[in-house]
Amino acid sequence: MLEKRVVVCLDVRDGRTTKGVRFKGNVDIGDPVEMARRYYEAGADELVFYDITASAEDRGIMIDVVRRVAEQIFIPFSVGGGISDVEAMRDVLLAGAEKVSVNSQAVRNPSIIDAGARRFGRQCMVLGMDVLKDDTMPCGYRVVIQGGRTPTERDALEWASEAVDRGIGEIVLNSIDADGTRDGYERSVTRMISEAVPVPVVASGGAGTPAHVSDVFLNGTADAALVASMVHYGDYSVQDIKLEMQAHAIPVRMHW
Repeated sequence: MLEKRVVVCLDVRDGRTTKGVRFKGNVDIGDPVEMARRYYEAGADELVFYDITASAEDRGIMIDVVRRVAEQIFIPFSVGGGISDVEAMRDVLLAGAEKVSVNSQAVRNPSIIDAGARRFGRQCMVLGMDVLKDDTMPCGYRVVIQGGRTPTERDALEWASEAVDRGIGEIVLNSIDADGTRDGYERSVTRMISEAVPVPVVASGGAGTPAHVSDVFLNGTADAALVASMVHYGDYSVQDIKLEMQAHAIPVRMHW
C-alpha cells in the first residue's frame, strides 16, 4: 500500500502567511519562507503555497516568494493562486515548484487544464476545489471560486471528473463548511470524490487533531491530508500526526 502523505498548507496574502475560518477573519501568522523551512525540517511530506487573493485581485502570483520558499525545502511543493495560462505555470515551475494548482481560473476556462497537461505533464497539474454543501446540486456539493467568495453552477463530482479527463493529476478537495473550524474533515465528500476519480485526492479543511487526520485516511479514503491551523498554532507537530497515523497502522513515511 502506498504511504499516506501529510501536506502542510501555507495560505499567503501580501507576502505573509495568513489563516482564517471558512476563508474569513484572516490573521497574519508568520513569514512563509521561514515556516516552509520549519515544516520541511519537521518531516512534512509536501507543502502547498496558495496566494489566496491573487485570483480575486486579478493578478499574478508572487513569484519572488515562491522562489525563496523553493530555495529552503527539498520536498514536493505545489503552488496556486491566480494561475490563468501556461506561461504563469511555467514561471511557477521555473521558480522551483514541482506542481501548479489551478482553481478559479480553471472553472472559468477549463481549457487551461488541457494546455498545462500537454505542456508540462499530468503529474504537474493539481486541481484545487473549494466545495460547499448544497442539496440542490446532484452530488450535494457546489463548487465555489475566488477564495470561497463566488458560488458557481458547477456540481463538485461532475467538475472533478471533467478536470481529470482534461489532464488533472491530483485534486486538493477543500470543504468550506469545515475550513478552519478544526472540527474534523468532511469525510463524505472526500470519500465520494476519492472513489469516483482515478487520481490522488488530498483532503482539506477542518483538521484540528492528529485523530482527525487518521480518521480521514481510514474513513474518507483520502490519499493525503492537508493541515494548517493545528500545526501553525503549535498545538500539534507533524511528528504528532504521523505517530498517531502509525498507531492506527496507516502507512506513513517517518523522516526522523
